[in-house]
Amino acid sequence: MLNYNEIVPKKIVDLDGEPFEVLSSHVFRKQQRKPVNQTKLKSLITGKVVERSFHQSEKVSEADVSSREAKYLYSNKGESWFCDPENPKDRFTLPYDSIAQELRFLKENSTVTLRLYSGDPIGLEIPIKVELRVTDAPPAVKGNTAQGATKQVTLETGATISVPIFIGEGDVLRINTDTGEYAERVDKSTG
Repeated sequence: MLNYNEIVPKKIVDLDGEPFEVLSSHVFRKQQRKPVNQTKLKSLITGKVVERSFHQSEKVSEADVSSREAKYLYSNKGESWFCDPENPKDRFTLPYDSIAQELRFLKENSTVTLRLYSGDPIGLEIPIKVELRVTDAPPAVKGNTAQGATKQVTLETGATISVPIFIGEGDVLRINTDTGEYAERVDKSTG
């Protein structure tokens, strides 16, 4: 059981039979009242973010969330298919909508960390930085580059991101999956 002041970011708590990840917390005291922990929680099942206050007398249990390795196979008709890396016959699905943000930067046959709640898959953890090849990039246009000119490119996973104008088709880029932003060019195309 966690006390009200132990509910801090990155902790996963169990509320009403559902796992929630703590996004932010702030313990404060209003005038002569007892301290309160104001938190923002994200449901690991639905993805909804809620605000909740925990008072000094409240305790909450930590959620039974475990993880294991899985291999991403493909997505089709609203489902994303995965398998156990050791046993490809052991396959399972996750709804595409619940993990669409993570799949933007995930190539087929990539290994990911699968989050489990009471033995059932509820989400993915992907690496913070991934390397992806640019499949479509418009040509650079000369003009005002004083503010750092950017353009939209398409990556091999189908995701589109904003990058500096010197990036070309075939370049391999390092992408920050938390923010969905370009980090750096890893390999320049030889074309």
